[in-house]
Amino acid sequence: MGLHPLEFSECYLDSPVFREKIKAHEAELDKTNRFIKELYKDGKNLINATKQLALAQRKFAQSLGEFQFEYIGDAKTDDERCIDESLQEFSNFLKNLEDQRELMMRNITETLMKPLEKFRKEQLGSAKAERKKYEKETEKYYSSLEKLLNMSAKKKEPQLQEADSQVETIRQHFQEESLDYVCKLQEIQERKKFDCVEPMLAFFQTVFTFYHQGFELANDFNHYKKALQINIQNTRSRFEGTRVEVFELMKRIREVPQEYRQTSPISSEGYLYVQEKRPPPFGSSWVKRYCTFVKEQKILHMVTFDHRSGGKMGETESVTLKSCVRKTTDMLDRRFCLDIEITDRPGTVLTVQSLSEDDHKFWIHAMGGKEPAGQYLGKTYSKERGIDAQLDDVGLSFVKNAINAIETRGINDQGLYRVVGVSSKVQKLLSLMIDEKSNDVDLSTCEDWDVKTITSTLKLYLRSLPEPLMTYGLYKDFIAPAKGGSPESRSQAIHCLVHKLPEKNRLVLGLLMKHLATVAAHSKLNLMTVANLGVVFGPTLMRPQEDTVAAIMDLKFQNIVVEILIEQHKKIFGDVPGASSPGFSAPTRQSKKLLSVRQNRPLAVYNPKTVDLQTVLPTSPDVCSNSDEASLGSNESVSSQSTASGTPPEKANHAPLLASLSTDSPGACIDVAASWLNSGALTKASSDGDKTVDG
Repeated sequence: MGLHPLEFSECYLDSPVFREKIKAHEAELDKTNRFIKELYKDGKNLINATKQLALAQRKFAQSLGEFQFEYIGDAKTDDERCIDESLQEFSNFLKNLEDQRELMMRNITETLMKPLEKFRKEQLGSAKAERKKYEKETEKYYSSLEKLLNMSAKKKEPQLQEADSQVETIRQHFQEESLDYVCKLQEIQERKKFDCVEPMLAFFQTVFTFYHQGFELANDFNHYKKALQINIQNTRSRFEGTRVEVFELMKRIREVPQEYRQTSPISSEGYLYVQEKRPPPFGSSWVKRYCTFVKEQKILHMVTFDHRSGGKMGETESVTLKSCVRKTTDMLDRRFCLDIEITDRPGTVLTVQSLSEDDHKFWIHAMGGKEPAGQYLGKTYSKERGIDAQLDDVGLSFVKNAINAIETRGINDQGLYRVVGVSSKVQKLLSLMIDEKSNDVDLSTCEDWDVKTITSTLKLYLRSLPEPLMTYGLYKDFIAPAKGGSPESRSQAIHCLVHKLPEKNRLVLGLLMKHLATVAAHSKLNLMTVANLGVVFGPTLMRPQEDTVAAIMDLKFQNIVVEILIEQHKKIFGDVPGASSPGFSAPTRQSKKLLSVRQNRPLAVYNPKTVDLQTVLPTSPDVCSNSDEASLGSNESVSSQSTASGTPPEKANHAPLLASLSTDSPGACIDVAASWLNSGALTKASSDGDKTVDG
């Protein structure tokens, strides 16, 4: 298990477990910072100490070989695995060049040193600054909170209201800073995978350039370089898409944080101050504890945790609740208090103090107290509301109508399904098509509706269904095979799962996948490859029931599932699977037996800003994708990555995508792709799905 995702909702709970997760992320960034510093120092040695070059190479190789990227979530994509393994690959290259004392370094400052130092200062440095602000706001908030809670309830109402207002302002500042800090931590964790590896890739090409003893080693490394460039580009594209979704979730939580307060339907949790009585004349003291109330068993778990003591957790105490009664201020000179009678010690009453009036009502309701309050209901976010779309005969008729129109009128339109229609027209068309009285319009012959409006309406219909086409119930089952196993086992598992879908769902999904395969087959003109269609339709066809950061991190696996469905649609929807689902074998990768032939062979210079198109574009028919891939336009599909399936990297036609990496702006990918339509062009995999401007 890698690093745990940091949920934005936990910023409002600020639990001990949440703080431990933050510590793990901070420790990982500190490790990365130390790694980059060490790598920077080693690079200087390579430039200034030619006589000790061999020693510097060994140390540099050791640094690369020992470091590993941590990842968020419970699985990695094939691209991320290749990126993780890339450091070990680079280390192997250096070890084989250790005896080549004639090596001279050039361009290392521009291709390696500056990008790494820039990443360390701008990204890791900004995280360190955010960390200080976060710790400062933490101290400020809890100090002011304790001061407020210790204020006498007998003070005048204006004084109490003013104190409440001040603490509320400080609390909002603290929670805002907490959200920003959590977002920054996770962004840097994802960003470093490509911001750290790509400069090192450039460095290695620079080193190998100075070897003039042959070109075979250059050719060997070239295959790996191309595959890794695609891994990096895919990872960057997914990062951009994930970041957009994360910001959207953070925005929604900021607008209505109270709706995300409850993180579990079976328990309630938060901080309470517990009164601990002492023998006279010492009176009593109030101890802050993080409490979790399990509703069904009526058990209250309490753990002592003080942020100012270094975040150390004390022992957990558990009591069984018998009753909960609100405690009035005439009985105790404190607000927001509750008397809890426990069954473990008959006659014993535990007095606790909540943090605010809203928190007070929350705990009364959670514990079944006498003061009722509105219960939190889990929120399921939907981008489209107010549209009564159903998976019925009318809906099926519309899907067939729309597919027929798209294939008849616009199968070769560039950016098909990427370019969206005007929102008002899309809403109007969907309302028209799902109305039994007016849905007899033949879209293939009706010129009133353009193709982009029809494609947007089809996507809107699928998103507006009460349940995703691939259902909430099977969501985790579909995601599981995409996270591991060989390409064959993934395909077989998804094949079995598709036939567990309700009949209408499977019928509509089959029609859609056949249509998308047709779209991908025309990718040389419409620029919509299988990978691009996976980005568009992944979140549309399958999504989890709850909005969490962990769910957003699975977005990349949704795309992989859709890619498999498109590529294997004939088999998946045409054949009935076997009786038993196959197990998932560990992903295998062909062993690169290059070490014995890499000795004394030069490589070409690589600069990510100035890639020579002649070195990355295919020069013969032998360096093309196979017929199956070509027919679907799946040259950048991550579901069938050559690095995971064992297919040699030179068998995949990634040339236009690689050529796009030579530009300073990722947006130039589309321009480069359009200029290479006759050689299997690719479109840039946009990270924001349907969020494009109107065409």
